[in-house]
Amino acid sequence: MKTLSADMIPDHFWRIRYDQQHDPDSPTLPSLSESPNCQNFAYALLKHFGFDVYPFRSSNLWEDATETCLVSDELRPLDLLLFNRTENPWGAHVALYLGDDQAIHLSKKQSAPVIWPVAQFLELPEYRTFVGAKRLRQIGVGL
Repeated sequence: MKTLSADMIPDHFWRIRYDQQHDPDSPTLPSLSESPNCQNFAYALLKHFGFDVYPFRSSNLWEDATETCLVSDELRPLDLLLFNRTENPWGAHVALYLGDDQAIHLSKKQSAPVIWPVAQFLELPEYRTFVGAKRLRQIGVGL
């Protein structure tokens, strides 16, 4: 799989709106239907494409070595991207890489899902630091 395009994402994903009441400090991550946020959105897209991942908070996702691995080579479609103000993964924003330097994400500021070039994230203060990328182990090197 070289790239994912917008038309490969079902219409219902485009109708999801960020939960403005979402508490980023809650200890557990509610489901997408209970509280749409960046992580839930990315995990739901992965599930749509046939891959399950535990609903990690961003810092737990970054620390996880069981279900995910740190991406040390080129980004591939379905890699999880983490952005933040600093290199700290706690509270990092999560996007899903689509290929061709594009990522889809759901954010409080945009409210609706958007596809951006990866460089566009780095232009905003809240995403100026690319913390890194994580790849699901079940996807592995087979793409």
